[in-house]
Amino acid sequence: MSATAREARFRMVVERDLAVPMRDGTILYADLYRPDAPGRFPALVMRTPYDKGQSTSPEREYFASRGYLVIVQDTRGRHSSQGQFVPFVHEHNDGHDTLRWAARLGQCNGVVGSVGQSYLGLVQYLAAPNAPAELRAAAVTSGPVTYFEDFIYRRGVFELGWMLGYFITMVRDSLARQGLYEQERARLDSYLEDPKQRFSPLTLEHYLHLPLADWGERLGQGAPYFSDYLRNWRYGSYWEQTDLRGRIGEIDLPMFHIGSWYDVFQYDTLMMYQGMRRQAKSEASRRAQKLLMGPWAHLLPYSIPTSKGTGESDFGSEALIELNAYQLRWFDYFLKGMANGVLEEPPVRIFVMGRNQWRDEQEWPLTRTRYTKLYLHSEGHANSLRGDGRLSFTPPGEQPADGYAYDPRNPVATRGGTVLSLPNGVYDQREIEERADVLVYTGEILERELEITGPVTLTLFASSSAPDTDFCAKLCDVRLDGYVQNLVEGVIRARFRESLSQPSPIKPGEVYRFSIDLWATSHVVKPGHRLRLEITSSNFPRYDRNLNTGEDPMLGTRMQVAQQRVFHDVRAPSHLVLPIIP
Repeated sequence: MSATAREARFRMVVERDLAVPMRDGTILYADLYRPDAPGRFPALVMRTPYDKGQSTSPEREYFASRGYLVIVQDTRGRHSSQGQFVPFVHEHNDGHDTLRWAARLGQCNGVVGSVGQSYLGLVQYLAAPNAPAELRAAAVTSGPVTYFEDFIYRRGVFELGWMLGYFITMVRDSLARQGLYEQERARLDSYLEDPKQRFSPLTLEHYLHLPLADWGERLGQGAPYFSDYLRNWRYGSYWEQTDLRGRIGEIDLPMFHIGSWYDVFQYDTLMMYQGMRRQAKSEASRRAQKLLMGPWAHLLPYSIPTSKGTGESDFGSEALIELNAYQLRWFDYFLKGMANGVLEEPPVRIFVMGRNQWRDEQEWPLTRTRYTKLYLHSEGHANSLRGDGRLSFTPPGEQPADGYAYDPRNPVATRGGTVLSLPNGVYDQREIEERADVLVYTGEILERELEITGPVTLTLFASSSAPDTDFCAKLCDVRLDGYVQNLVEGVIRARFRESLSQPSPIKPGEVYRFSIDLWATSHVVKPGHRLRLEITSSNFPRYDRNLNTGEDPMLGTRMQVAQQRVFHDVRAPSHLVLPIIP
């Protein structure tokens, strides 16, 4: 898809605090940004929990100056809007009511689209099933949909690091609405590293606090729903009510899905694109899906061109794209009927890191992928980067297992990755690899480049002395100068190895087969570089620590050390599955 777009034509006029009635009588308020010109225009709806009046999003002036009405609304219970804010729950109905209201505005020609990033993407996905006929197209950037598997939790492991920083910020806003913030300010600020920073990380003392259930009470006045998140640490009916995956067949809508490799919601972007291509309600909608995956982390906002924003990496001049230009062509085609060839272009555009180039593709994952096993090897001493752990495309023979002690009192630190609040993106992993409780497996020096594009998984044969524990994995690129770039990562909680809804303990000392989803990437490992896999049992404070007792993870305070063993032999051949592109 080309990034060439029309130039601005109109001055912008702003109308503040328009009342938008919901079906239950609640009034939500919106600002309207429109062209200073006569006539009727298509409308673009943006629904935000982050204060429509303080939004710095460039979309407003960008689209209004090119002939669109841009409606920015505070979601229910946020800032100017009435009602009680409960994330996810009201967004389907409120989205439908807002879209219909927008189509009936006097300046609107009856045609509506939706646009926005992060929570502003979430509300688009949730409004999409059986959407009003007036909604003709959506452009969703980094929108989450799998709230148990890839938002509040990651496959049952609590996303401690960014959940607390994020919801403390949301609580501040909610308490301000109630006139209670000043009396709670000192307490809330005491939790944070930098109270002046939006979505600030917490101090280490407060990340270490147990039991985790206390956070339900600590945040309860401004976020009563938070205790529900902690109580529902298994997948069940509580999460099913907002799980969109079972409703994709109800969506009949052209959608442009925008994400990036180091984004905290990468999984959701790829899953929604794939799901819509296969299951959307009509063949026309199945064809009218686009995917763009960049090299960034969770940039705010995405529409500011940058090659950075991903930790220590700069992905070069090609990464400097204007996403609003892509979105404008999308909306021009579907909302204005312009014959700009959007649907004649390849449906997928990905940024291939390492080469640092964009490439168009016909599908995701790529049909030419060769899923290739890369096996773990050692002589039983893979501990740290000084150990004897190796990666090889050759299956293992008889080899001793590797072991380490995981102590939740001394967890392995989070260093970059697909996270929020904490520093995210690319960081050198060598500091992590100095630890004896990190197993390190390194491949041979590559003689030719190796492209890995697609989903990466790890089959791990392991045992533990504990009835429950975690295993974390991270795939890295070791550069010529020794810098270790994290590519993808994943985690599994042993009790969830078979089911997220019916957890079960493991038997101490018994060998289990664990399947760990490391998510996806598109990265070229250059000649002279090596692949490296890290395996450990914590990634803190991103994830809550497994205390190794098998008790309720939200109520537990007692900790014990777990003796972990990782197997790589004929009977238990632990291995990565890499999506190699010939």
